[in-house]
Amino acid sequence: MGSLRSFVSGAWRAPADEGTPLHDAATGEEVARISAKGLDLGAALAYGREVGGPALRELTFHQRAALLKALASHLREHREELYRLSARTGATLGDSKFDIDGGIGVLFAYSSKGRRELPNDTYLVEGPPEPLGKGGTFTGQHVCTPLRGVAVQINAFNFPVWGPLEKFAPAFLAGVPSLVKPASQTAYLTHRLVELIVASGLLPEGSLQLVCGGAGDLLDHVTAQDLVSFTGSASTAQRLRAHPAIVRNSVRFNAEADSLNCSILGPDATPGTAEFDLFVKQLVTEMTVKAGQKCTAIRRALVPAELMDDVAAAATERLGKVTVGNPANENVRMGALASLEQREEVRRSLKALLDASSIVFGDPERVDAVDADPERGAFVSPVLLRCDDPERAEPHEVEAFGPVSTLIPYRSTDHAIQLAARGLGSLAGSVVTGDAGFARDVVLGAAPWHGRLLVLDADNAKESTGHGSPLPNLVHGGPGRAGGGEELGGIRAVLHHMQRTAVQASPKVLTAVTGRWVPGAPRNTEDVHPFRKSLAELRVGDSVVAGPRRVTEEDVAHFAEFTGDTFYAHTDEAAARENPLFGGIVAHGYLVVSFAAGLFVSPEPGPVLANYGLENLRFLTPVKPGDELTVTLTCKQITPRENADYGEVRWDTDVTNADGESVAKYDVLTLVAKEDTR
Repeated sequence: MGSLRSFVSGAWRAPADEGTPLHDAATGEEVARISAKGLDLGAALAYGREVGGPALRELTFHQRAALLKALASHLREHREELYRLSARTGATLGDSKFDIDGGIGVLFAYSSKGRRELPNDTYLVEGPPEPLGKGGTFTGQHVCTPLRGVAVQINAFNFPVWGPLEKFAPAFLAGVPSLVKPASQTAYLTHRLVELIVASGLLPEGSLQLVCGGAGDLLDHVTAQDLVSFTGSASTAQRLRAHPAIVRNSVRFNAEADSLNCSILGPDATPGTAEFDLFVKQLVTEMTVKAGQKCTAIRRALVPAELMDDVAAAATERLGKVTVGNPANENVRMGALASLEQREEVRRSLKALLDASSIVFGDPERVDAVDADPERGAFVSPVLLRCDDPERAEPHEVEAFGPVSTLIPYRSTDHAIQLAARGLGSLAGSVVTGDAGFARDVVLGAAPWHGRLLVLDADNAKESTGHGSPLPNLVHGGPGRAGGGEELGGIRAVLHHMQRTAVQASPKVLTAVTGRWVPGAPRNTEDVHPFRKSLAELRVGDSVVAGPRRVTEEDVAHFAEFTGDTFYAHTDEAAARENPLFGGIVAHGYLVVSFAAGLFVSPEPGPVLANYGLENLRFLTPVKPGDELTVTLTCKQITPRENADYGEVRWDTDVTNADGESVAKYDVLTLVAKEDTR
């Protein structure tokens, strides 16, 4: 591949020197060379802010989501090429799919969440308006806008595809450009990934940059509007977090670091139970997938003291079937570590762990590697340790970042929780048990120390993604030594790249700022019913007032008989009179909603295509026979759908009685044609 180029300031740029060689993890052959010498990293960040940011902010959330989906589809067509290159990192085909398909899946997931959970707009109005005064003329609203900087990501070597894509997707969806700095050992795979992305022509200019080689003075140039996300060792995270520019400018810094994750076997999961088998299978899988080079892998297997021998024997039997060697061989179950340097690091950590443990399976210094030279390739045997003294510090403090795990006994539920907490913060933990009570105690006891907890049992085993699989729907991060971050995962990861601002103003001004009608703002009650307007004609604040309609005793009785809802407050005068909330017969809440619909609906065919739901429904004042109802319907929010000839309209609905009291409030959701073609 020659020297890896960087993609910065809108162009591919070769390094100014020969660079450092990168080697095939399995064969030791040179794959490429890497260097960032000659790059102007300050200019790269400025380019992202000045070119990438404005281009992204012109797009709505839905448009960005559509581009993520198109990009995912494009990358999916190139998976086989990426698999082949991934093998050079020491990854088996299964490992490669975990990384590459997982990364592509993140793009699809954020595309879907963006279209479903975010507006077709360039900013986000968060939460309902907050009344700030008694008279209704002073109101507050939180508004989220994209930061005007660059999302800088500094990644680890173990997931050269998933790592950058899981950070890129929420930043892109938020409207913030990214600069990717991959770890050198596997940077050639990230390099090819970015080549494919750039060649697709799908992304706005400046929205993605790549720096291959050392970070140099990159962080010297970050500003208060930039973000830095790091994956790697806790010591490096600590150093980066203390960088003068990050401290001086209060740069948002998210770290995913070392994590001595644990898996806890429940006392009920004895040999012969489904949960016992699941625990052993999961343990071996977590030891051998990516050769154990996962920040979420199981490092500590916490086992009831009386089951230690059984788990050791079962795990030994399963580990004995694991074939180590060249990942190009389809019979190989576990490939190489990322580099010879990484192998030496694992061996050093193992020496420290062996001060407190004995080896159950494996040999740290020797392994039979299929189709490979075990000295030229970075191969190591899976190593299962046993520490019979759970109070020893080593297994709770030393992480061997490879196919290594330690069996540790516990005496009670509280003891298991205490041992789990000794990791001082973990990305992921798991509990394998069929006892829901034990699971509850462990989850609530261990939760403060974990970013994610999986409870695995026979019921969810077929669908479970496993102990070490982060999901884009949920937070990915952990407290304490795991980095102290949790921004990645779900829409909260998008919001991490945005500034939340509290805007305090009159309802009229808030409506103008947010594009959402705020109670107290002016309404437009012109002669044309708003249901007769297409999306192109409709405006926020368009309103109709309909009514009154008198509720009779016959209405209430008929509704009770017709629906079968004969709750005593609607049918039994004496019993209803005793109810302290009602003091007599009252109308059904859903009768009130139905009458309101009958009042505001324009019945003829027109731009309104369908009513698809109600939200935030509250019944506020009882309605009694003889009360007269009036409904005020106001266009609250308009959301065009990007690839459809209709959009969504949210209507504020306020049903009042003759005294002007609100008896019910809710939002009506409709689908409205963009153009009226009648």
